[in-house]
Amino acid sequence: MSRQLSIGYSPCPNDTFIFYALMHGRIPLHHVRFSPPVLDDVETLNSWALDGRLDVTKLSFHALGHVLDKYTMLKSGAALGRGCGPLLVTRSGLEKEDPADWKIAIPGRYTTAALLLKLFLPDHSQTVIMRFDEIMDAVADGRVDGGIIIHESRFTYQEYGLLCIQDLGRWWETDTGLPIPLGCIAARSSLVPQEITEVDQAIRSSVQWAHAHPDKCNAYIKQYARELNDQVISSHVGLYVNDFSVQLGDEGLAAVKELLSRGREAGAFSNELKDRN
Repeated sequence: MSRQLSIGYSPCPNDTFIFYALMHGRIPLHHVRFSPPVLDDVETLNSWALDGRLDVTKLSFHALGHVLDKYTMLKSGAALGRGCGPLLVTRSGLEKEDPADWKIAIPGRYTTAALLLKLFLPDHSQTVIMRFDEIMDAVADGRVDGGIIIHESRFTYQEYGLLCIQDLGRWWETDTGLPIPLGCIAARSSLVPQEITEVDQAIRSSVQWAHAHPDKCNAYIKQYARELNDQVISSHVGLYVNDFSVQLGDEGLAAVKELLSRGREAGAFSNELKDRN
């Protein structure tokens, strides 16, 4: 008899694209089955992972570094690549000032965006935690001096009159030569290895199915997307769902290890990355 697992991922287009086939019975399962998925902001999922709430969950790679005693990183479903990192933005008039002195909004304490800011500006101390979809308004109306934006905001920040001061993904790629690891899917380590393997393979098949039938995912994506513009959705999926989402591979794993290593050196966490064959 198959075991029922709880699962959570974000309402962002890349996640709903990835999980559409799996959550709609397009992918055969043998040893596991899933409860109705929980869709919530990635920082909420990060916080839940600290308590081990879900069996399978989307996580920021930063959060992964805090829960390696509870979760195993899967090799499919990741958001990792080049030209897709968080952006440090500000409003006009502040672009020549030193961002180390700014009050900067971050989209959650355990997001990869927050860790990248720590690595980029190690002496910066004035952060304000906000939901990712509130940050651009806060920068534009002067509540904060700058903000780290993620997800669809990358495609719409100019509509708010904001300026990009630093692409943190580009900084990472230049400094390390590696793609930027943003988020992953993780399974509770206490699951039977056969179950973890099936979940990993099922997510991989779901990504491949979505690439083969992209139009069939559209209604599900728009059910949860914050930006309904077709071009924004298409750009979002095209940027964040790529070959690394199918299989992390050696380069992807090297990028994750480098991020966690630098995070440990910066005092963000102390756990070691457990690789799974």
